[in-house]
This record gives sequence, structure tokens and C-alpha cells, in this order.
Amino acid sequence: MPNPANAPDSLPALLQGRQRILVTGGAGFIGGAMVRRLLSASTATVFNLDKMGYASDLTGIERLGDEAAQRHQLLPVDLADGAATASAVAAADPDLVLHLAAESHVDRSIDGPGAFIESNVTGTFSLLEAVRSHWEALPAERQAGFRLHHISTDEVFGSLGETGRFSETTPYDPRSPYSASKAASDHLVSAWHHTYGLPVVLTNCSNNYGPWQFPEKLIPVVILKAAARKPIPLYGDGANVRDWLYVEDHVDALLLAATRGEMGRSYCVGGHGERTNKQVVEAICALLDQRLPDRAPHTSLITPVRDRPGHDRRYAIDPTRISTELGWQPRHDFEQGLAATVDWYLANLDWCEAVRQRAGYSGGRLGQG
Repeated sequence: MPNPANAPDSLPALLQGRQRILVTGGAGFIGGAMVRRLLSASTATVFNLDKMGYASDLTGIERLGDEAAQRHQLLPVDLADGAATASAVAAADPDLVLHLAAESHVDRSIDGPGAFIESNVTGTFSLLEAVRSHWEALPAERQAGFRLHHISTDEVFGSLGETGRFSETTPYDPRSPYSASKAASDHLVSAWHHTYGLPVVLTNCSNNYGPWQFPEKLIPVVILKAAARKPIPLYGDGANVRDWLYVEDHVDALLLAATRGEMGRSYCVGGHGERTNKQVVEAICALLDQRLPDRAPHTSLITPVRDRPGHDRRYAIDPTRISTELGWQPRHDFEQGLAATVDWYLANLDWCEAVRQRAGYSGGRLGQG
């Protein structure tokens, strides 16, 4: 269970009167978790700017009910369209912008890098220009409280050896088209702060997991493959390490950084959850052995496959800055979060199948180069 000692401050206290919030990518995994939190724990109106791509889904938001629906406004806009983005920002008239929209799957970026440049680089540029125009036209009181929070990834830092952890002073060293596009967007946001004075905060997070994640990422892929008694693909030797962060803990961190972070400053967010891919797969299999004992052992389904091109060996985050400056701590350890995630997917197999069919994704491997 979550640790109540680490319970976040109330959302209204953090927002300090900000009642018009623009979330880009709010129909995605992390963006959707943010929108649901804002709608369920505050009275703010949330403007959800999302191009409604293959992984976009509003089911979790729709399940909140009618009152929340009245405060949720979908703006179906592609950020790469500068004119449409400017119109959407003007219509939202936000006090706070949370920029989560991004193409985010490394394997897909290997197969089709152009979409990542368009969405993550051109899209961020369009948003920055639209938000700058909006911010400059605000009255002094609203302008003083305005912020844009850009959410990025630890993958911009490259790959670690057996020791050490990424921090805010780690040099950028992206290795995939995805991470390179996110590094570019980070630099654009920082430049707009230093050049134009735009009030921005940046965060770089480790791998997120939890409910409502589109079933192409590692943890939902393994759960669904194992539950269906299909081979579980394990890249290479399975020793690649990631630092796993439960999505609700990430939302806690994002809200703190967005409202209390220092302008122009970046914060690294990690879940103290370093595991090899093999350890993650085996932990999921152990949980499924408990829940579906007639199908055990699920580890018999693990199937080594050729490694991903340019597969970074290890990621790990040092979250000292956000912990010491803003008081953030994750409320879930990896075992707690993973158990909750496995249970959620087993209870929502119909949703998984529906979104895969809508996206035309069969569950097969991507990004083989």
C-alpha cells in the first residue's frame, strides 16, 4: 500500500488559485494520469490538447463521471501545426501549461524517426511560441503566476555503466531518435527561458509504469503475453537496467515541480526502482503464478530475442534535488506498484484489446532496424 507519510500536499494548495490548466498529451499514459488527478482532486478546468494519435485514449478520463466531464475540454490539435496550436492556447487561456505531448516509444523511433522530430521538436517549438505570445499578453498578476512545465526523459542523458546515476548536471548524450528529439525539445525550452524570460520548469523522469499504459511498452507487453500463454520476448541478455517509477508518484512530482519549482531549473525524477529487464519479467511471472496458478510457471514463456539496435545498457536517476528542495518522495515501491499494475491489466483485458485493435497494433515486436 502507499505510504501515507509521503502523501502529497493537497492539489488546491499547490495550484494556488490557478483554475485554467492546459495539458498537452492528456490522452496519453502520463498525461492521462495528470488529467485524472487534476479533475478528481481540484476544481480546475482542464484543457486537454492532444492530436489523438494511435496511443491516445480517453476511457480513464470518461470514467470519472459527469462533473469531471464538465471541466474537461478536449482540444484535438497536432502541436506541429503552429496556427492550430496558437488558436488552442488562446482558447484555453491557461494559468499553467503542462507539456507532456510526445512520441515516446524508442522502438517506433527506430522504424520511423521523422514522426518524432515533427512531434517532439517542431511541436515543442510551436507550443513555446504560442505560450510566449499568451504569457506576454497576460495582465501583470496572472503573468506573475504563470508557468510552463516541460516533461522529459532520462534517456536524453545516454547510457550509464555499472555505477553512477543521472542528475541535473549530467551531460546530454542521446542515443536513439526518440531521445535525441527529446533532448532537442529540452534545449528549446531552456533557450526560450533564457532568451525571452518565459517562466519554465523542466523535469526528466525514469521509466513510468502503471494502469492505462498503451500495451506496447515492456510491463504491459509482458503481462498480456504471459496471461495469454504466448512467448514473452526478452531483448538480448536481459541485463539492461531501468529505474522504474509508478505513474501516480510521477504525477505527485510533476505537480510539485510545476507549482513550486524554481524558474528555469530542472529536476530529475526517479523511483528508486532499478531492475534489469530480466528481473522485471521474472517478477511479473511470479505475480501471475500467484494469480493464475493453473498456468504456472510463467517463466517457461520467456524467449530471448535479438537485442534492440543501440539499446542503452543502464539508466538510473538521482532524485536528490527534487527530494531536498521540494520534498518529493515516491509513495510506492516497485513491488507494490507492480502488483497493482498486474492486477489492473488482468481486470481490464477488454480495454487492452480494444485500444490495440483501434491502433492496428497486434502486439508484435517493433524497431528491429
